[in-house]
Amino acid sequence: MTIRTALAIDGGTPLRTRGWPAWPPPADEAQRALLHSVVDSGNWGATDGHLCDDLATAFAGRHGCRHGVTVANATLALFASLIAAGVGPGDEVVIPGYTFVASATSVLLLGATPVIADVDPRHLHLTGETAAMALTPRTRAIMAVHLAGSPAPMDDLRALARENGLVVVEDAAQAHGAGYRGRPVGSLGDVAAFSFQSTKAMTAGEGGLITTNDPALAGRAWSACNVGRVRGGYWYDHATIGWNLRMTQLQAALLIPWLDRLDDEIERREQFVRQLASALAGSDLPVRILDDPDGTDRNSRHLLLLRLGTDSEPVDKEWVVRALTAEGVPVDRGFPNLGRLPAVARRSTVLPTPGVDLANAAVVWLRQNVLMAAPDAVADIVAALERVLTDPRAIARGH
Repeated sequence: MTIRTALAIDGGTPLRTRGWPAWPPPADEAQRALLHSVVDSGNWGATDGHLCDDLATAFAGRHGCRHGVTVANATLALFASLIAAGVGPGDEVVIPGYTFVASATSVLLLGATPVIADVDPRHLHLTGETAAMALTPRTRAIMAVHLAGSPAPMDDLRALARENGLVVVEDAAQAHGAGYRGRPVGSLGDVAAFSFQSTKAMTAGEGGLITTNDPALAGRAWSACNVGRVRGGYWYDHATIGWNLRMTQLQAALLIPWLDRLDDEIERREQFVRQLASALAGSDLPVRILDDPDGTDRNSRHLLLLRLGTDSEPVDKEWVVRALTAEGVPVDRGFPNLGRLPAVARRSTVLPTPGVDLANAAVVWLRQNVLMAAPDAVADIVAALERVLTDPRAIARGH
């Protein structure tokens, strides 16, 4: 008779007692030097020096765009992107139901209405098919969310937008360095918004950045972020309504050097994911890594999304999350269904979202700091999954 080792959730010894890499990592020498130079200069504000413009140019270029605008955070980057794209009160914006709440609140800030559509359960992205179901005569834009480093299926979304005279706004908060059909994320729609919040692949604690190849769009976005001024114009000439949505030189100093190591960090995470995928393929565990949409050149691996269980034998996800975390393998339950958040739902149009419901029942995340661990951590993850998923309590009640 096999005697099972007591799970950590039951008071047993955790399978992994070592910690995981910190995120964000400690500042490197280049960041420290540039940050100290800004501190010493006294030129800290966005308009006091050149680093915000330097970051905007370099980051936009890295993502296939001619224009960039730095912003205080990604929610406001989405807000300003929507303004630049012509979205206003009474308009509707189609968004996926599986995304961070800012995809909706940025729309609500404008007095527009989010229309929450379903996602494809294979990869949890908004698709041309699910977005088409959400269109009405009031639709102005489609928000393509690049989830967890995985690019949205942009071919279908762009085709739908062209057919209906809509703009495509990329929510690229989780997709620094990702690529789709030979082009970087951030250059695939009309305008894109990135995040530098503390959990993101590049971070200054907070911050955001807008990219576009449309000079008129760039000008409108810049004005929205700079209290309605026109770039190069008189300081007190406010040509349109705008706000102070700017980041600081201090944030830019942390971010500019990061561009030099972004690709190496993405590759490190990708190597970890490949090893984990191989280990899972060699097991009988009911775990699979979610697919990427067709056309994906590069998943930048901000997160790794795992589907647990099977259709015939679903998991008790809440228990599994607690049990894995107790074993020393931190997993995240992921986004809730936006359409089931009362504060969002009562201000939005909510379509049926069975794909999102499936994700809420079965999908968990490994965060990027886990993916930055040494390769031997793969064995700990697989062992923890085996220990937890073979416990009878892992199976959802009623199955």
